[in-house]
Order: sequence, then C-alpha cells, then structure tokens
Amino acid sequence: MPFKKIADSLAISEGTVRARVKKLKTEGVLDITALVDPDALPDQHIVMVGVRLKDMNLVKKGEEFSKLRGVISVCVVTGRFDLILTVLLTKKFTMLRFYTEQVSSLENVRAVETFVVYKSFNLKVPLTLQLAD
Repeated sequence: MPFKKIADSLAISEGTVRARVKKLKTEGVLDITALVDPDALPDQHIVMVGVRLKDMNLVKKGEEFSKLRGVISVCVVTGRFDLILTVLLTKKFTMLRFYTEQVSSLENVRAVETFVVYKSFNLKVPLTLQLAD
C-alpha cells in the first residue's frame, strides 16, 4: 500500500508514515519483502533440518546457521533437536553442497537430520532470496 494511502487513512502526513516505517526498519522490527509459495518456485525445494549441538550456546549457534547460504530461518526449539532450520535448495545448490560447503564450516555440530518437504501449507518464503551458483 502506498505511504500516501496509509497516511490518508490514518489522517497523518505521508512524511510521518515514511519516518515511522524507516524507524521500524532501522530497529529491525519491520522488513518489507514479497513472500511466495515455495511450490511456485521452479527448480527449488524446501528442506527442514534438525540440528543437535555439542554445547548449549544455542543463540550464538542459531545466528551462525542463519548466515549460511540457503537458510531461510532458524528456530531454537525444545525436544530432541536444539535448532530447526528451513533451507531452500536448487538444482545447483543441492543438499550435498549445503552440508559439505556450509554446515561443515561450523563447529560443535553433533548431528543433523533432514526432512524433505513434499508439500507445504501456509509456508511462504522471501522472493528476494536468490541463490547464486
């Protein structure tokens, strides 16, 4: 929705809307991106990866995983895994490359288990995510 339309509906100035949106983006509260159904992305697929760590530095390790190529999201969870990753793979950026080039670069990973997503419901991924080969 254009800032002007938002401003008009709230009876405030367009500049105020722009300033508030900029502040929210700067603070990391808001990110504006297009989201798509991963089934609509040709030659790409989603896998979920459960990760067990050797130590309990969950937040630091979660941040490290979030910077790996292909990783859409990382969640610190309870249960048999410490982290759950959502990963977008392509024909050229395969699961083997994800593990050998990305995950292998991290220390203190005890085990991983991959769950291939055959069909998802209500899952959306950033359209802006481009995997260079």
